This record gives sequence, structure tokens and C-alpha cells, in this order.
Amino acid sequence: MSLHDPKGINIAIVGVGNCASSLVQGLAHYQNGGANEQIGLMHWDLGGYRPHDIKVVAAWDVDRRKVGKDVGAAIFEKPNCTAIFCDHVPASGTIVEMGRVLDGYADHMGDYPEERTFLLSDAAEPTKDDVVRRLRETHTDVMLNYLPVGSQEATEFYAECALEAGVAFVNNIPVFIASNETWAKRFEEAGVPIIGDDIKAQLGATIVHRVLTDLFHKRGVKLDRTYQLNTGGNTDFLNMSNKSRLASKKVSKTEAVQSVAEHRLEDENIHVGPSDYVAWQNDNKVCFLRMEGQLFGGVPMNIELRLSVEDSPNSAGVAIDMIRCAKVAKERGLAGPIYPAAAYFCKHPPRQITDDEAYEQLEAFIRG
Repeated sequence: MSLHDPKGINIAIVGVGNCASSLVQGLAHYQNGGANEQIGLMHWDLGGYRPHDIKVVAAWDVDRRKVGKDVGAAIFEKPNCTAIFCDHVPASGTIVEMGRVLDGYADHMGDYPEERTFLLSDAAEPTKDDVVRRLRETHTDVMLNYLPVGSQEATEFYAECALEAGVAFVNNIPVFIASNETWAKRFEEAGVPIIGDDIKAQLGATIVHRVLTDLFHKRGVKLDRTYQLNTGGNTDFLNMSNKSRLASKKVSKTEAVQSVAEHRLEDENIHVGPSDYVAWQNDNKVCFLRMEGQLFGGVPMNIELRLSVEDSPNSAGVAIDMIRCAKVAKERGLAGPIYPAAAYFCKHPPRQITDDEAYEQLEAFIRG
């Protein structure tokens, strides 16, 4: 597939971390074969596009171990620590460029060993014109935001670039762009699709918590209180150990659960969010979930669940679907938030609905 192949999907990646590593490995893993080998994917063919139609044509990062390297090599550089499930990732022909730092780097990260944290490159940062020019030169269709949690200014910088270049934007992090009325209107007026905010993993803590909360509602069980505690050892958890960068993440995860409850819980009765950084877990994320409620006659009950997943691969298949939905939306002339895709794939979409409803709407959108 050439850069100009109209049948392909050219993507730009902002932040070549663990999630990007799993995505790029996945594109190589699913490069060949047919639908009978689609294990781990929700859709093998989506809108006429398969995983092998996706090509990385631009990438930005701020770590000196990644800047200047081919994407196929950069994804395995420290501090990335996710599972390597694809033995051979070919060179992409795309070199990772120095990105814009802004608030994409937290000062507290410098207090940890080099193999655990970012090492800022001293290369010149790009201007908006530089990024827009690269997006246009590479005929990018979709830009993916994989910046660290709390990167408000940096996310807005790249969203501006996508708007100016006319590139669809997939916002995988809990900085509110698609769910912000002002930003959503800007994308709509510019004729550019956006899907966000905050990617919902394939089978992660949020989707499990939502499904169980919805089940309580549908089965007439009163939910009194609940918590979701998460631990992990990747740079995402290390970054979020600074509580000042965590505010939007907690809002995103909490609202994802509250939105499907029969009645909103008081703040003191619900706790949802990243809880601690445990270095030796690396990219493994462990969720401890507890829900307390009342059955028939007010008889008490509770459920406790422990979920262990490799965090980044858990989002990569969802990202592949989001990319294809963004491309399909662009082809159909749609602009602004793509509501069915956002509701099904994201924790903090512009419109919260149940996952059953979101699934039906998504499948209807895919069918056109």
C-alpha cells in the first residue's frame, strides 16, 4: 500500500508508548490471514477495511530513545514495557519525530530510574505549521492521541493541528475534546470527524464495572456503594501517581459507571480510579472491584471481583476499530463527534448510553 492508496488508512500517532506499541504490533500480527484468524478483534472487516489496510505514516514522541528511530523499532524502546506478542514487526518507513512537550511531561517523572520514565530529547520541538505540513505531506487520514493522562495543553495543540489539516482525530485519553461542546462544534464546523474521549478497553475494569452496574439495574438490585481500585506498573500509572494529573481520569471513569446506574450514587458511596503504581507489575493492570447492594426484601448482598489484564493490548483492538470508524465517517462526509463509535469505544463520550444501546447504534453506523 502506497501513501496515496485510497483503499488504505494512513494514521499519525502522537505518543509512541505502550499503547502505540500494542497497536503497531497488532497491525503486523493481523497483516495476513483471514477472518478465521481474527481472535481478539471485534470486527475483522469494518466498512470495507481490514487491519492490514492501516499504515503508520507519521509519529511524534519526546523521548530521546525513540526520536529519530523507525516506528517499528521505537515501540520496543524503554520505558515501554508491554507484552511482545508479535515476533517480527517490520520497519514502517516512518521515523518518529520530536513532539511538542508542553504539559505532556510531568516533572515528578524525573524522580524515577531511567528505564521507568521518559528521557526528554533535546531536539527542536515542532511548530503547529510543522505538524500540519507533515499531516498533509503524508496524506494522513486519522490522528491518534496517546499522550499521558493530564496533557491538556499538548492534546489541544495536536487537536488544533488535526483541525487545520482536515484530519480525523481519535482521542484515546481523558482530556475532554469530543465531549467538550466548544471543541465538538469546532470539529463539526471544520468538517472533521472526532471520536473520544478516553478509550474503553476491550475487556477492562470500566466495561466490566459498567456491565455489572447495568445488570444490578435490570435485575432490580439496589446498588448502595461500590469501589474500583486499579494498580499497574507502566508509565501511565507512574504519570498518574501525581494526583494533580488525575482529575479528568477520575471523572471519566466515575461517570462511565454512574451513567448506567439506576440512581446516581452519592460521592462518598463510589470510588473509581487508578489507585497505585507498583513497578514490578509493568504493563499488567489489576483491578479490585466491589459492589454492595440489596436484593428482594432489602436483603444485603455483595460481589467482589479481581481482574488482571495486560493493559495496552487490551486497548489496541478497540483502537483499530476506532481508526476504521473515523475513516468511514470521513468518507461519508460526517463531521464533529461520531456518537455511536464514541459511546461504544470511549469512557467519556459526548452522550452516555448503555453498552447494549451503543452496540446496536455502532452496528447500524457500520452498516451505513
